[in-house]
Amino acid sequence: MKEFKQSNLLQALPDQFFAKLSKKVAEAVHEGRDIINLGQGNPDQPTFPHIVEALKQAADRPINHKYSPFKGFPYIKQACAEFYKREYGVEVDPEREVALLFGGKTGLVELPQVLLNSGDLVLVPDPGYPDYWSGIALAGAEMYRMPLKKENRFLPQYEAIPEEICKRAKLLFINYPNNPTGAVADLEFFEQTIEFAHKHEICVVHDFAYGAIGFDGKKPVSYLEADRAKATGLEIYTLSKTYNMAGWRVGFAVGNPSVIAALELLQDHLHCSIFGAVQEAAAAALLSSQECVYEQAKLYERRRDVWMKGLSDIGWEADAPAGSFFTWLKVPDGYTSEQFSDLLLNEANIAVAPGAGFGAHGEGYVRAGMLASEERIREAIDRLKKINIFKKNVDSQA
Repeated sequence: MKEFKQSNLLQALPDQFFAKLSKKVAEAVHEGRDIINLGQGNPDQPTFPHIVEALKQAADRPINHKYSPFKGFPYIKQACAEFYKREYGVEVDPEREVALLFGGKTGLVELPQVLLNSGDLVLVPDPGYPDYWSGIALAGAEMYRMPLKKENRFLPQYEAIPEEICKRAKLLFINYPNNPTGAVADLEFFEQTIEFAHKHEICVVHDFAYGAIGFDGKKPVSYLEADRAKATGLEIYTLSKTYNMAGWRVGFAVGNPSVIAALELLQDHLHCSIFGAVQEAAAAALLSSQECVYEQAKLYERRRDVWMKGLSDIGWEADAPAGSFFTWLKVPDGYTSEQFSDLLLNEANIAVAPGAGFGAHGEGYVRAGMLASEERIREAIDRLKKINIFKKNVDSQA
């Protein structure tokens, strides 16, 4: 049978590093091994029941069996605006400043395609979410990687970016609470970002996927809470993490009207909008009581505390994350991030994500997600203890 050659566009896409990780884990499970999977970013809890019920009721309505309006029903955009007003005190025009998305990833991949031309430059965090790179490749654009270092609280240092790079840059991706480091940003950082972006005429994209997951009594800050935020960019919000709706594929962009219009123009050509019943359920999620969201953040915090204490007890020292459901852990000397991930999978039946998959500055770390029960997390600690990797650290503290 003839094999048709893929386009140059597809061949230029970055490798899906985590597809390889998923394959390794799947093979281990197929062998009958009991894998504690901390390498994923997929919520382990079900969608909240009142949202599921809203979907069931909406699915009975004939209007939802037809094509939805291209840009989404007005009520879902209004719900997004009310959500931002209630949660962050931000006024949003639902018609001009909200774009409905097939999940946050879709918007992140589409944005470079609607704003950039071949050869344009994008500033990306390193380590960072790999799908930023995908949209940039599809646009034929180029990347400049901004190192995120522990000594700088995993925040980019704009003053370290060469002037010639600043002049070429058209787009800037940032993400707090951060994947993979678990770091958070404050209002001062966002104000610095806006000043930098305004000076160099750069569009800011803040990926707020983990906006509902903050710890130690602190709520993550929205980029839009800063003055002039909408003048310089927008924020991407997904319902996947906040409401455990990862499989529902619904999110939204909120911010600069010109960028919102560009997103909607591209989507007019790609999609016929999201199933109406999902839009109704999303509106119910955004407008109903958020108590379930707050309780879920506490659940992740309890898991974090169990995990971090257990790691400390066995001698694997690391800083607790301030947000997201990820922990960012330095690998022992003598290992690359992928070598150490393979060791944990092969000797302890624990899956973690190698830091190198998030960029060059992710090397030397692994990412472990708090997406397993406290019981399973304690079991993971027991398995780590048995392989004695950190025994020397414990002995030196004795």
